[in-house]
Amino acid sequence: MTNFDFLKKIDNNLYEIITEAEKLYAAEFFEQSMGQTRRFGEQMCKCILKDSPLYDASFDEMLATLKDKAASIPEREFIDDLYFLKKQGNLSIHSSVVKRDGIAALECLKRAFEAAINYAVFYKKGNKSILKKQYDIELLVTGKRSLAEKYQSKKKSQKTPEVQCHTMKPKTKKPKFSIFWILVGISSVISGILMIMMMLL
Repeated sequence: MTNFDFLKKIDNNLYEIITEAEKLYAAEFFEQSMGQTRRFGEQMCKCILKDSPLYDASFDEMLATLKDKAASIPEREFIDDLYFLKKQGNLSIHSSVVKRDGIAALECLKRAFEAAINYAVFYKKGNKSILKKQYDIELLVTGKRSLAEKYQSKKKSQKTPEVQCHTMKPKTKKPKFSIFWILVGISSVISGILMIMMMLL
């Protein structure tokens, strides 16, 4: 299981290239992983321009052509991601010192993931539900989906039960006075008055 499983049915060759980049990252071969993401970006350009004379052009020329044609925001984001992969890949390949930069390599994988989603949806007319996917770092490192990802997929599959809520107001009890106690009260008052009168006489 990888972050790029959605790409397998769309383009198996691209899927193989990018999953190799993930394997290299998990094994802490960060420079090689970045080089592989650059290769992924270049091959993706070739797939888009396969019926064009630019198929055998350099990565720079292909990117420049795609940039000129980009009209929508997703297309421009796609091109930005590819430029990033090219730049970081070139730096890692041509660097004289091994930097072992895991953060930059992870950013390359994330950008490759975003580019793959745009490629799948906008160039290969894939299912738009792919656009909701997010890069899962735990899956990259352990090969298992994170709890957050599992929770989200489980939440989608379950219907939320309707909660019925009833607001009940407690009834205020009206004080009940029995006739017996009313008579007792009246007789007590009368006997009290009579006693006072007898004392005054």
